[in-house]
Amino acid sequence: MIDPHVHLRDWEQRGTETLYHGLRTAARAGLTGVFDMPNTAPPIISREKLEIRLADAKEAQKKVALERGHTIFYGVYGGLTADAEQIREMAAAHRELFPAVVGLKMFTVHSTGNMGIIAQSQRKFVLSVLFEEGYTGVLAVHCEKQELLKPELWDPNEPHSHSAARPPEAETAAVQEIIEAAAETGFSGTLHICHISTPESLICIELARKKYPFLITCGITPHHALLDTSSKLSGNLLKVNPPLRDIISRKEMLMALINGRIDWIESDHAPHTPEEKRDGASGIPGIAGYLLLVRELLLAGVSRERVRELTGSRVCEVFGLNSSRVTSRVTSRVNFREDQCNVSDLPERAREASEEYATDPYSLLHFLDSDNSQS
Repeated sequence: MIDPHVHLRDWEQRGTETLYHGLRTAARAGLTGVFDMPNTAPPIISREKLEIRLADAKEAQKKVALERGHTIFYGVYGGLTADAEQIREMAAAHRELFPAVVGLKMFTVHSTGNMGIIAQSQRKFVLSVLFEEGYTGVLAVHCEKQELLKPELWDPNEPHSHSAARPPEAETAAVQEIIEAAAETGFSGTLHICHISTPESLICIELARKKYPFLITCGITPHHALLDTSSKLSGNLLKVNPPLRDIISRKEMLMALINGRIDWIESDHAPHTPEEKRDGASGIPGIAGYLLLVRELLLAGVSRERVRELTGSRVCEVFGLNSSRVTSRVTSRVNFREDQCNVSDLPERAREASEEYATDPYSLLHFLDSDNSQS
């Protein structure tokens, strides 16, 4: 099983998570590969930072391998800014360091390291430079339209006001705009829409797939498939970006996943300390949720072949991990194994992962109870 969207912190955020801890927890949970995001502190927006990150991850992988008898595949995204030379540097890094550098990442809202590419003109510029560089890899995009956010609606005393402050239309508008920008600039890679959370965004993607020649994929997180604004926890434990949606939207998205309209599961694993969450940080640990969503799918009667697609084989196909450029040794580390999806074992493995993080919400919401199901 692969989790293609994690934030393993480390560096200036070592007090929250380290590469070793994240990789060890993922390996213990049964994951065979993770793809790390670049909005670290400092951000991964240069070849130098990419190489340092990969070297640090290699040391963590060695420690995990010594403990568990096998390693876990680690890939990382290069972050993009609106600077032409930086974009070229990241495209070259992907070309030369793939599969360790699995793809490139764009944020359409403010993020660390000048990675927030807010204006549509800037996004078109980034995509045009990627076209000039002959980039054909995966471009993963966090889609929310900055101008449609309503920060004045956020009330720390009303946690679910975050959902109103970052409304569904902000996501859908950003999805539409990035697809249009890709089409207008001749983008020839794979456009991946990260952590899709609304039925309207999914419809937008499905219409575009019929219209444009480039591949468009999307992933859903466990929290957007299992949790919604009716989920009650005190404080900011359920604050995420994009935010949780209403129960009707959540159920529609879970059914879309079951019915084959979404490409894969991605946890958006983003741990924080209790202090950071009290201060309003967005993000939750996602490894336990990943396992719980797999269990939910199996209990709902989803075939093991479909679960295999959602947890690894589709990721391998889209990212090119089955190509001749990747050795069989690497591919074997990220392939699905049947014994990782034993329904009866998944709650205990999820519980073990949940216990690694003080701000993991699933145990508090009784998702680890053996008879709990959301379908």
